[in-house]
Amino acid sequence: MSKILVILNGKGGVGKTTTAFNTAAIFAENQRVLLVDADSQGSATWWAEQGEQLFDITPATDPKILKDLKTVKDYDLIVCDTPPHLDSGTLQTLVQVADYIVMPTPPAPLDIQALIATIKQAIAPFQVLHRVVLTKVDPRRLNEAMAAQNTFIRSNVPVFSTFIRQYTAHERAVIEGVPINRYKGKNTQEAASDYTRLVNELQQLKEWN
Repeated sequence: MSKILVILNGKGGVGKTTTAFNTAAIFAENQRVLLVDADSQGSATWWAEQGEQLFDITPATDPKILKDLKTVKDYDLIVCDTPPHLDSGTLQTLVQVADYIVMPTPPAPLDIQALIATIKQAIAPFQVLHRVVLTKVDPRRLNEAMAAQNTFIRSNVPVFSTFIRQYTAHERAVIEGVPINRYKGKNTQEAASDYTRLVNELQQLKEWN
């Protein structure tokens, strides 16, 4: 069976699609990967269509179809981008089929508190393995990200030590239709290294293996 990795947050604009797309691309260097675009906005699908990808991608928002992801055998990993609506049947179904959930969030206090509430409401009841990753981190203000990590730790919320810095390269990569690890431009090495570290850290976790 394929392992199912769900990228989730109840808010929009936190880096879900960027995280899902780039994570899928890095895993696809060594595994057979399917990216499921379960967000009705279709941003991941549009991005993928702008270029050639190492992974397969399919749009799917129907809970009845998503419920069957557990039966898919053609891939090593299925990465799911999700809609920013906690009351969505799509999102609720993905939580239930997930093997692991990664939750991107910027380090802003209101975003942090909203995500902690999301975990209590939508994740904890199903006892799905999960971990937060800080995204859109200002490279000039890394102390804010470290403070945010400590907030999650004090709240007994698992958090990655890796965080994703905000660079224009992420936006440029979307325009060119490539993941960050294949984009050629300013700050590419720094931007790509963040997602590479994230994937490496995830794979080293006991609960992932």
